[in-house]
Amino acid sequence: MRKTIFMIALIVGASFTTANATEGNNESATTNKVTVTKIVKVNAFCVAISKGDFDTVKKMIQFGENVNKTSNGKTPLMYAARYNRAKIANLLLENGAKLDYKDKNGRTAIDYAKISKATDVKVILENASK
Repeated sequence: MRKTIFMIALIVGASFTTANATEGNNESATTNKVTVTKIVKVNAFCVAISKGDFDTVKKMIQFGENVNKTSNGKTPLMYAARYNRAKIANLLLENGAKLDYKDKNGRTAIDYAKISKATDVKVILENASK
């Protein structure tokens, strides 16, 4: 429970975007400096998956988390594949995660496993697709 609250607080705290701009008025040259920070919003479920927090992921599924709901355009199974979380990938598949979902670039969870060289998850996903 503490981990879940901490992750939610972390996500809320990181969900602010900042932009700073300064302009110098020098006669010989004008200097403009712009700093832009882009914050990508990923839901707590996918954060737990990427961190490999099996117990939190299992609890969230028990409390009704949708195993196919996308976060930042990727399914939870894609996050498990990206970070080679084999035990979590099995859990997601057991609870109805779909293998054929694609992100905006047309990639599936198996594609993420291949790109990330996540051999453990790649084997699990290939066996599940048979």
